[in-house]
Amino acid sequence: MSNIWVISDTHFNHTNIIKYCGRPFENSNEMNEHIIEKWNSVVKPEDKVYHLGDVYMGGDRRDVSSLLRRLHGHKRLILGNHDNGKDQLLFDNFQKIYMWRMFPEFGLLLTHVPVHRSSLHKNGRNGAPAFELTNVHGHTHNNGSPEGPYKCVCVELIDYTPVNIEDLRTR
Repeated sequence: MSNIWVISDTHFNHTNIIKYCGRPFENSNEMNEHIIEKWNSVVKPEDKVYHLGDVYMGGDRRDVSSLLRRLHGHKRLILGNHDNGKDQLLFDNFQKIYMWRMFPEFGLLLTHVPVHRSSLHKNGRNGAPAFELTNVHGHTHNNGSPEGPYKCVCVELIDYTPVNIEDLRTR
């Protein structure tokens, strides 16, 4: 199994997301601790983790940074609509920050929001046939994915636990 994991929309410290998405927690502290526990139960310190955006909202910046440092793995971020691309806290806690990330070897395109299906068609190289990528995304929370080659990895849909990229693979 690969040592690459994917997760989205943790919304650490975001109290309103508990009500908005029906998350089963009394408060954001309980939610934060549960997500950290689930994350660290599968991710080893040497693994890579792609967080597909909306990392945190609110809270003391030192507390948020401390919380993010507790998460195992070499973290990479695909910016979400609630992430500030100039946020030094994100630069300090993620090794790389992207707008999107393609894994043609797995047949995957990682984004925060689902992209238009026309963006998923790729021509093969050196005479190889054309193929369609699967868009692994976040953003839609409990609403899941659009019809077609999409897979949502919002925490509500993955038991708050990162998913191994091998389980998302389509090629």
